[in-house]
Amino acid sequence: MSEINASVITIGDELLIGQTIDTNSAFIGQELNKAGIWVKRRVAVGDVYSDIWNALDEEKKYSRLIIITGGLGPTADDITKPLLCDYFNTRLVRNETVLAHIHHLFVNVYKRKVALSEANIRQADLPESCTVLHNEHGSAAGMWFETENRNGEKVIVISMPGVPYEMKKILVNEALPRITAYFGGDIVIHKVLSTFGMGESMVAEKLATLESQLPSYIKLAYLPGYGMVKLRLTGRGNDRIQLEEEMSRFYQQLKAPLKHITIAENDDTLEMIIGQLLQKQQKKMATAESCTGGYIAHLITSLPKSSSHFNGSAVTYNNKAKENILGVNHETLETQGAVSEETAIQMVAGALERFDADYALATTGIMGPASDNDEKPVGTVWIAAGNRQHIVTKQLNLGYDRQRNIQSTALQALNLLRKFVIDQGGKE
Repeated sequence: MSEINASVITIGDELLIGQTIDTNSAFIGQELNKAGIWVKRRVAVGDVYSDIWNALDEEKKYSRLIIITGGLGPTADDITKPLLCDYFNTRLVRNETVLAHIHHLFVNVYKRKVALSEANIRQADLPESCTVLHNEHGSAAGMWFETENRNGEKVIVISMPGVPYEMKKILVNEALPRITAYFGGDIVIHKVLSTFGMGESMVAEKLATLESQLPSYIKLAYLPGYGMVKLRLTGRGNDRIQLEEEMSRFYQQLKAPLKHITIAENDDTLEMIIGQLLQKQQKKMATAESCTGGYIAHLITSLPKSSSHFNGSAVTYNNKAKENILGVNHETLETQGAVSEETAIQMVAGALERFDADYALATTGIMGPASDNDEKPVGTVWIAAGNRQHIVTKQLNLGYDRQRNIQSTALQALNLLRKFVIDQGGKE
């Protein structure tokens, strides 16, 4: 089966000036890839008629599937719908099904007590030639158009609203079933290995032999992060059994030299892995954060059901808070300093007690951009993890800017806790 390429066009001045971060393209790429369709190009354009038109013309040269997001609201700067009418030589007609849905949203969901405005009603006016894609969560319906490129091949253009939760629902429930039925697509299999503690270049050296042996239809991608490198094997073909056998064989070869730095045989984050470990052990944790300012607690509680294993956090940014909330000794702070192994240990002990937790994690350090201690430069950090029987520590010497120091410390601390929880689980 031939490879189907896709292009994503995102529309909006807010994307170009950085006011809004484009998360839609990443989601679209992930979902299309699962269906065996590859996003080859991504283009962002402003709310300019000619720019949108030119982007459509250009992408038709490269892709047989073009997905547009944005510009479908009820305000004057939302020009996608009238442009599409012109582009596909059609006209706007009122869709009574969409209008009924808009009434339902405003009366039964939004609980509005006033009549629909003319702008709201006009959201039901759609290009006559399009197939309407139902928007369960909003008034801007998705649209499916069929056209041809210069080679006479069919090209599908899909337009969806830019609001992420609306776009995602339309893509998954409405667009993707039609896309897969229309184009089909190769079988695509992904296998991911997550590692921590080794740089991308060193990991690549260990995998050089494997990479040279991969067939053309199996690719290895490196996805580096702060201290992490995720490795993704992607295979595509039309014989699932054969592809699965080959992918399994190469995945085993991938794992072997990286066993000592592997944290997961999937793309789970450290906070997800820790949550799974604690739930399995039926244990609870807490955090005591100074230099990370609650960032670790944010990562943990951003996941659903985190209350099953997370009791709480103390952000003890100054010495008084460390003393009053966590019970860190005044003498320790005076003699060893806030950024010290002894303080980190006492922060863990205090968090265990204060939050009645089974495990606790602590961070204390100097994030920058300046340090008031010549003996402790920016990037000096102590992290600690433990339970009531034992506490382990690690000193970090980071050399990044403030934000990256915070993120790196958080991940290093989570990995320290991960290893500690695994070790303790083996002793039970």
